[in-house]
Amino acid sequence: MVSASLGRNNFSGNLPPNFASHLPNLDELLLGINRLSGIIPSSISNASKLTRLDVGGNAFTGSIPHTLGSIRFLENLHLGGNNLTGESSIQELSFLTSLTNCKWLSTLDITLNPLSGILPTSIGNLSTSLERFRASACNLKGNIPTEIGNLGSLYLLFLDHNDLIGTIPPSIGQLQKLQGLHLSDNKLQGFIPNDICQLRNLVELFLENNQLSGSIPACLGELTFLRQVDLGSNKLNSTIPLTLWSLKDILTLDLSSNFLVSYLPSDMGNLKVLVKIDLSRNQLSCEIPSNAVDLRDLISLSLAHNRFEGPILHSFSNLKSLEFMDLSDNALSGEIPKSLEGLVYLKYLNVSFNRLYGEIPTEGPFANFSAESFMMNEALCGSPRLKLPPCRTGTHRSTTISWLLLKYILPAILSTLLFLALIFVWTRCRKRNAVLPTQSESLLIETWRRISYQEIFQATNGFSAGNLLGRGSLGSVYRGTLSDGKDAAIKVFNLQEEAAFKSFNAECERLNIMIDVALAMEYLHHSCSTPVVHCDLKPSNILLDEDFGGHVGDFEYGSNGIVTTSGDVYSYGIVLMETFTRRRPTDEIFSEELGMGFAMWFNY
Repeated sequence: MVSASLGRNNFSGNLPPNFASHLPNLDELLLGINRLSGIIPSSISNASKLTRLDVGGNAFTGSIPHTLGSIRFLENLHLGGNNLTGESSIQELSFLTSLTNCKWLSTLDITLNPLSGILPTSIGNLSTSLERFRASACNLKGNIPTEIGNLGSLYLLFLDHNDLIGTIPPSIGQLQKLQGLHLSDNKLQGFIPNDICQLRNLVELFLENNQLSGSIPACLGELTFLRQVDLGSNKLNSTIPLTLWSLKDILTLDLSSNFLVSYLPSDMGNLKVLVKIDLSRNQLSCEIPSNAVDLRDLISLSLAHNRFEGPILHSFSNLKSLEFMDLSDNALSGEIPKSLEGLVYLKYLNVSFNRLYGEIPTEGPFANFSAESFMMNEALCGSPRLKLPPCRTGTHRSTTISWLLLKYILPAILSTLLFLALIFVWTRCRKRNAVLPTQSESLLIETWRRISYQEIFQATNGFSAGNLLGRGSLGSVYRGTLSDGKDAAIKVFNLQEEAAFKSFNAECERLNIMIDVALAMEYLHHSCSTPVVHCDLKPSNILLDEDFGGHVGDFEYGSNGIVTTSGDVYSYGIVLMETFTRRRPTDEIFSEELGMGFAMWFNY
């Protein structure tokens, strides 16, 4: 064998036009991984006995010479990693047609070239001995030809990172020896054909970042040699087939960023050698199955952006190899198990946007996690560096009871008080003999509706500085416009200040006083023979009796005979007055999603 192995030598410059004219007996020409440039001379076909030609990893330009097809004994052709182009982005890559004359060709690598052309149907006429076809990142256009199913000896097919469109041809199932199918990062549409399940030797299936829809074929569970499956970032909208959890030798499974629904079955624990699973950004629900902790070799776990609920499993501490865990944006509740301090290899943790409460563990990997790992939960507490309120001294039981009181008991009490207050208001109104306004003069009664944190966030442009009305020691007030067009003042309590909790509770308990003030304003508006306009409604003008009943004071007669008060018109007072005139108490909201107190005054 006559071989010229000149690769990895940092050679530069161009190949002369008659480069191979005097090398008729050369078997191997290896020029890969240099800095050669210019075109590949067509005279290279004069080395007619070549079985292996490697010019990959250089800077060659121009088109791939068709004369390569006359090197009839060629077995391995490596052209990848250059700047080779096709004739036109709307034309077929005709050099592939010329290579159909190379009947012994087993490896064809054109990857990482800006070819910008269409795969010809003649690709099905390539050598029946072709085992490896690599055409990744070549800017390929058009469809995958049905004729590709003729390449019966193929065991590696790389067409990823291109602009291929259309569907995955069912003829792909004819490639019985195929072990690696890489079609990711294209624009493929339609269903995943069940014909893929005919590929009994398939080890790698990469279809991510396409526009595939429909269901995941249940028959994939029959491909027992599968080790890596990536179907992420598509439009799959089915349940996860139960058969998929029978792939006991699978190493990585990525189904992220789809529209998958339902729950995770207990069979998930069958994947004993799994090292990575990503099910994030779907619509999966229910609790995390307890036997997920049987995945003892797991390194990466992502269940983020779903609808999982229930606690974080204490037995997650058995996942001793875990380095990455993302459980964010779910509905998980309870405490963060202290047992997770034993995950010594854990480098990334995200449990933000859940309903967790209690003290954050401090030992082991938790010493390195930042505030971003825990933000937007119900009642977490911990170190000041995590931007959370400090944990109150006392037993664990007292913390849990406080949380339960805050979440369940306090809202029930407030609801009961509000109901009783409404009955009281209704009773007092019935006893009055005053003439009520006519229907045309009556103000429309607003219906109760729940306001989400997302609507509040959008109404204030993300609590931007431009919407800030004022800031105090216990919180800030923002102006916002809700989705129904109403303006609202939104108060955000600073829960890093312990006094904020007391302030929020105090505002809730002062509810009866506000009702008394509102009733007084209603009386002045509708039941007095002389019109009354109160222009200075503020705490210093509200008098309390021995039973803490509220009375409005500070009146005087105006020059026009109308009873008024001194001072300017305060927007707070007007908002409060108008709100209660409409028989609707000021909304007090405690946002479970944020763990922050909000007081909202609606300006009708």
